[in-house]
Amino acid sequence: MAYLDWKDELNTGIGVIDGQHRRIVDYINQLHEITQGDADTSTLDVLTALVDYTLSHFAFEESLLEEAGYPQHASHVRTHDAFRNRIFDFRERARQGEDVAAPLLELLRDWLFDHIAHEDARYVPVVSAQMTRLEHREQGGWMRDQLRRWFGPRP
Repeated sequence: MAYLDWKDELNTGIGVIDGQHRRIVDYINQLHEITQGDADTSTLDVLTALVDYTLSHFAFEESLLEEAGYPQHASHVRTHDAFRNRIFDFRERARQGEDVAAPLLELLRDWLFDHIAHEDARYVPVVSAQMTRLEHREQGGWMRDQLRRWFGPRP
């Protein structure tokens, strides 16, 4: 049974962002499986993958907000920065051998869904309008370039 289930009300309506959020939920569920003894991988391995992917997601989202001219861009970045610092601390504690899975799961569950429902929801109108302009103007060029930049080439 999944630790976190994606709920439709968390969808921003921006497909690329929703897909990234779902992938983060998948990592969180993998971390939970480890705590239940249902996985062959280590907490540190999943935590490292989760941190790497989350950092790429934040960078992508921040570039999208900047491109869209989102007025609260700087505030949104500060929110991401605070979270980055918290997960870096968890990663370092895990590297030192501390069992951080349970408190990390709690943080991730609470932060992610709250962040999507409140912080991310605020930028949706601005970003959606910008994405429509970009798709018409560049036929997805900017989006394709940003996805390659932050997540590597797509097969």
